[in-house]
Parts: sequence; C-alpha cells; structure tokens
Amino acid sequence: MSKEEKKHHEIDALGEFGLIDSLTKDAVLKNPSSLLGVGDDAAEIELSTKESMLLSTDMLVEGVHFNLSYVPLKSLGFKAVSVNVSDVLAMNGKPEQLTVSIGVSSKFPVEAITELYKGIHSACEFYNVDLVGGDTVSSLSGLVLSISVIGRAAKEKICYRSGAKENDLIVVTGDLGTSYLGLQILEREKGVFLENPNIQPKLDGYDELVKKQIQPIARQDVIDIFQELDFVPSSMIDISDGLASELLHIAKSSECAVSIYSDKLPITEKVILTAEELSLDPYMCAMNGGEDYELLFTASQKDYEKIKNHPSFSIIGFVTDKSQDNLLIDKNNSAVRISAQGWKHF
Repeated sequence: MSKEEKKHHEIDALGEFGLIDSLTKDAVLKNPSSLLGVGDDAAEIELSTKESMLLSTDMLVEGVHFNLSYVPLKSLGFKAVSVNVSDVLAMNGKPEQLTVSIGVSSKFPVEAITELYKGIHSACEFYNVDLVGGDTVSSLSGLVLSISVIGRAAKEKICYRSGAKENDLIVVTGDLGTSYLGLQILEREKGVFLENPNIQPKLDGYDELVKKQIQPIARQDVIDIFQELDFVPSSMIDISDGLASELLHIAKSSECAVSIYSDKLPITEKVILTAEELSLDPYMCAMNGGEDYELLFTASQKDYEKIKNHPSFSIIGFVTDKSQDNLLIDKNNSAVRISAQGWKHF
C-alpha cells in the first residue's frame, strides 16, 4: 500500500455536513414506509396514505454545544427540547413525543440532574410533547444529551428543503443575530470573571440576547399561523447554523440559487448597538451567527398577498436559477457571494 493510500483525512477538513455526506452516501432505504432518510431536518416515515411520521435526533455535548459556567441546567434542558422540536416544525409538522438519553459524570449530584429534567419537563409542557423514554449512562467527559423527537404531518403539507422554485420569495421569521450576540456577551463576562472573580457579570440590558442564547423558543406558533393563512411554504428549514448556511442548504437541495438583500434582514436595534459595542458587523452576525431557531422558508409569488403584511415574516429576497450565484446584495446594489461561516463542530 502506498503512502498516498495510507493517508488519513482530518474531520475538520470535511466539516460536519461533508462528514455526514461521506458517512451516509451508501445508505439505501429498503422499506417502503421509509419515505425520506438523511438530508432534511427530519426523516419521514409513512403512517398512512394521508399522514407521515417525522423523526429527528440531536445531541448536545458539554464543552462543545454548551458551557455550564453560564448556562443554568434548567435552561439547558429546555433548550435541548427546543432544538429538536424545531426540526419537526421546519417540515411543517407538529411534535408529539420525545425520548431523552443522557451521559452524566459523577461530578453531578442527583439535584443537578433533577434541575436539568425540570427544564425538559417544562419544555414538554410548553410544546405539548410527551416524554416517552430514553436512557441514562455514565460519562467520562462531562454531560451529554441526546434527544429524539417524533412528530406528525399531513403529507400534502410537509415542507422539504428541496421544494424552492425560481422566482419564489425567500422569507424568514422573527429576528436574526440575537442568539449569537447573547453568546458573545456571556463569553465576554466569563472572561472578565476569570480574570477577577470579584467582579460581577454585567448582563443588565442584554436580557433578550442572553435568553435567546440559553433558552431559545422554537417557532411552533408559526405552524399555526400557516394553517390560519391556508399557506404551505414551497421549502423550509430552521436556522440553527446561521442564515447563510441554511440558504445554501435550500439552494443545494432545490437545485436553485438565492439572492437576498442586506437591508431586508430582520435585525433589531439592540442587535445593531450590541454588535457595534463588540466591534462586530451586525449583518455578519445575522448571516452567520446561528442558533436563532427561526424558520427560513420560500413562498410562491401567488401567496404574496397572504404573507406580505404579517408581523412575524420578513421577505428578504427571491430564488433564482441554479446557473446564478448565491448573492447577498447591499443597499448600494453591490453583491457578494454567500458563504457559510456558521457553527463548526470539529
């Protein structure tokens, strides 16, 4: 065997999505009930001719996805549920059940794990989801949470990443960049505390930013809004890794391109002021920050009247032919290619 054949490849060279593609490219769906496997926010399993089950799983690892020096265990439990529920909502489904598995080290007393589960139970009540099982094991590397959520949707209302069509509108819910800046504030104050434990963290005035980072709310209300409007997006995805990354997912899955306008991005005044305070570009925070858990969707032009004035929605651009570049256009009509610089797990 040559040296070239023996060469190892670093995981971070592939990145999370490249690694997933590499590991799952040979997966073949053998059962007719398995309608959709890897490649979207959730897997789709047939329940009947009219309904499908949606199944998604996610893992949160201490030191990678959360830092217990500033994340309360109760908030972490709530967030872990929200993160998974959001995947089912991203396919226009309603979550119904979930399982929770945890790996926990001996450094945690029973009271700490009880506090974690208070957050999980609170989220289950908030989202009207049933905790139906899980597993608990010992961990040598801190706290690990793995949650699987099961949802349901009518087949004709399920939204995939692959449904966007040329000239569709690109729409986002809520506001962007908030969670990322909440994380930056927490990291800043942690650094100050480590230098001088006698200094109390200065979090006053950053409440909305910090709360969206440590205890985000998945947009279950938006699914109800869609139903009230008699509207089904042509494609949809939740914003977990950053707007840029999710736009590129839709473009790839739908075999199209996207063009969005920076002045249409829903960025609050608080985000702009905090970004400037931290010497950050608020637009890059919105594009690449991640963990907003808002919904990004596309809509046919015929549905414009239904969505144009809704306060929860911002129309930020439109879908173009796949021969075009994916573009971010500024107020001076200058365009730059969209690149994903969001969360890297490796």
